[in-house]
Amino acid sequence: MDYSLSQQQVRSQNKQFFLFYFFVFFGFGSLFPLLSVYLKDVIGLSGSQIGTIMSISPVVMIIVQPLWGVLSDVTQKPTYILTVALILTGISGIIFSFLGHYYMIIIIATLLAITQSALVPLSDSIAVNYAQKTNVQYGSIRLWGAVGFALAVLVMGWVSDVTNLVVIFYGFGLTLFIATLFAWRLPKENQTLKVSLKEGFRELVNVPRYFVFLFVAFLVLGPIFANNIYFGILIAEVGGGLTGIGIAFLLAAGSEAPFMKLANKMISKLGLMNIVILATIVSACRWFLYYIDPPLSIIYLSTIAQGFSVGLFIPAAIQYVRDLAPKKVGATAISLYTAIGNGLGNWFCTFVGGLILESLSIMHVYLFFGILTSMAIVVLLWFKLSEQKGYVAS
Repeated sequence: MDYSLSQQQVRSQNKQFFLFYFFVFFGFGSLFPLLSVYLKDVIGLSGSQIGTIMSISPVVMIIVQPLWGVLSDVTQKPTYILTVALILTGISGIIFSFLGHYYMIIIIATLLAITQSALVPLSDSIAVNYAQKTNVQYGSIRLWGAVGFALAVLVMGWVSDVTNLVVIFYGFGLTLFIATLFAWRLPKENQTLKVSLKEGFRELVNVPRYFVFLFVAFLVLGPIFANNIYFGILIAEVGGGLTGIGIAFLLAAGSEAPFMKLANKMISKLGLMNIVILATIVSACRWFLYYIDPPLSIIYLSTIAQGFSVGLFIPAAIQYVRDLAPKKVGATAISLYTAIGNGLGNWFCTFVGGLILESLSIMHVYLFFGILTSMAIVVLLWFKLSEQKGYVAS
């Protein structure tokens, strides 16, 4: 795509990105915060069955997500792949609503996870590439995802309360179908570069800093994404109820948008690594706060920490990964990063968190999250010091 665009063309392209992220994450917010409730109250599954189904997505993500990135790098057609993945994900979500047998749900949840795992890394790769070539702030694009997610939790929570929980699947599918209209209009790569998985991995192996950062992503993003499962349990534990859960998710997700809007300015002022460290410190403080069993009002106030931690960490980390990786394997690098953080880290924290919840309490789950995130702070500080002294190879 020719990036010599007029201001009017840039504004038009920006609008496509804004609407795309809004509808994709509106779909996510429609389904995933309420999916465990649906499986428990409507389908009647046991806790272990629900845990198994909820852990399918991060496990599949670990395996499949890098392959989507490689496919994008090989074909140089991320927009087409993204559009197809959106359609298949929406169809899978609607099929989900018709199934009531445990093993059939496992099959459709697996198919859903396979196609869904392409959405975030491919769209982020396209957005970061576009942002770098047009000097548009990535955070100003990505924040519309936070807006969509926050609004969806509020709207679909109310709609499902007055109708039926099955509506979450139709909201999910419909908004993803709408998102395809905007995905199709996103920038299209015209390069014909060919990259194999082996060659792509060899390129990344030559960048040790990239793999250090993958470990950080595991420690930081694992608790962040597992929190989406356990946060509702925490709210219920302190007496928030279903209404309280909806309010808490709205405040938490909604707080991300303004920080994503400011992310580029803060990165320019403080530096990528400093922003990543600060965001990680805030995450750790939030998890430790929940360990001491604060009142509901304090938890509501603490959701601003999600805006700072997630709203700054995600755009800074994506940009850092993109800067580290060779350009020809950019999508592969982002997909692998997402697979480790959103996939492996999410699965590990969800699985171990469930064991801790069963044997101890929800507060101890957040103690575990705080310890992991604190480990990331140590690694990042060592990483920063090593870079300054030239110990870490580039």
